[in-house]
Amino acid sequence: MSQDYDLVIIGGGILGTSIAYFLSFLNKTKKIAVIEQAHKVAFHASSRNTGKVHAPYLYNPETKKIFAKTSFHGYEMLETYSKLKNLSFKKDGVLEVSLDENGTKILEKYLKWGKQNGLQDTDIKLIDKNELKKIEPEIKCESALYVYKDASTDYSKLTSMVMNDSVNNGINFMLDTKVTNIKKIDGKWKITLNNNYEIFANFLINAAGGEAIDIAHKTGVAEKLTDVHFRGEYWKTPKEYNNLTKTSVYSVPEYPDYPFLDPHWIIRVDGNCEIGPNALPVFSPYGYNKSENIKQFIPKMLEMLRSGARKTILDKQFQELAINEIRTAMSKSTMINRVKQFLPKINIEKITERGIAGIRSSVINEDGKFVPDVILQEDSMAFHILNYNSPGATGALPFSAYIVNHLSNHGIFQNENLDAQCGPWKFSKIIENITF
Repeated sequence: MSQDYDLVIIGGGILGTSIAYFLSFLNKTKKIAVIEQAHKVAFHASSRNTGKVHAPYLYNPETKKIFAKTSFHGYEMLETYSKLKNLSFKKDGVLEVSLDENGTKILEKYLKWGKQNGLQDTDIKLIDKNELKKIEPEIKCESALYVYKDASTDYSKLTSMVMNDSVNNGINFMLDTKVTNIKKIDGKWKITLNNNYEIFANFLINAAGGEAIDIAHKTGVAEKLTDVHFRGEYWKTPKEYNNLTKTSVYSVPEYPDYPFLDPHWIIRVDGNCEIGPNALPVFSPYGYNKSENIKQFIPKMLEMLRSGARKTILDKQFQELAINEIRTAMSKSTMINRVKQFLPKINIEKITERGIAGIRSSVINEDGKFVPDVILQEDSMAFHILNYNSPGATGALPFSAYIVNHLSNHGIFQNENLDAQCGPWKFSKIIENITF
């Protein structure tokens, strides 16, 4: 039998689940569902990451305004929620290191951005190599940006807890359920699930992460945009390296306009250390293995060649960078040597175990350029969240509140009580902090 819903969210990552969380407190009579194709929430990009709660120092306050603002307020909200639910939240800080004078100039820019985005003098500090040596004797660099207001958590456990709260408030989570078709019929969305049965919805929120562009295209939206997928791989380090540094260490990215990250030294919330990620181009948002990538290779290449991505993949610099990333996937030493530049004590021979890979999907516009910030597209029946990347997990709670409030204020999806108490927060108080 078909079911009718007032609102359906496609995507049970941390974003879709957080949107459901706030809707569940603000709407006590409406019927709302979340559709997630994996067997659990936050199964893909939301949990296959470094687990960092990012301070907003890497984000240009003009071109990445939404990411910067939500990252700043997300820190406090994640800390509050973690305390309430007895979840891990480790205030461990992060170091961004520069290996030369050029890199130091970039750190100076990051310091400026961080303060423009709300960080205080006590949250972030630029230090020289001599001062750093007293704090982190194993790190070799010219200078470092010490970001004290940075933390680690387990986004998988956190998202599961947010889902439980939403379910207790009446939200229906459909797990192991894939959207296979979407169609407008008689002023409603007819959504086919698992090629088997149908549900109907008055309103749709697309928070599908790596599949958000595909969902948008199925509804006739954002047809001039496409996405490319990058698999980020990690190497686990032996236990003897767990105390090599006190904080995670990032190096200044050599090509900040591209989603190719220089691998980091990562201390996870449980104290274990990893090196990664790289950014290996793949052909599916679920391209963790060869068979999935082979299956999606031809359709994805055809889609890219028909779009602005054609300019990107034919760009010589992009091709060179992509080849370099492919080398990191084929050669352990290529990736680890990048980290050895600032942590020379690492012995490659001792690193033998791979970590969990995650996939990031980046949107490319019709001019062949990577879009830096999140893209929001709406009409009277749908709201699409595209290009929601790092630090998306950090900012998911405040950004979700913003979306829910925006829909109500613009008469797109009217909420019943915008002054409701949402767990530890008054909804109206959250909104006061997050104007863009």
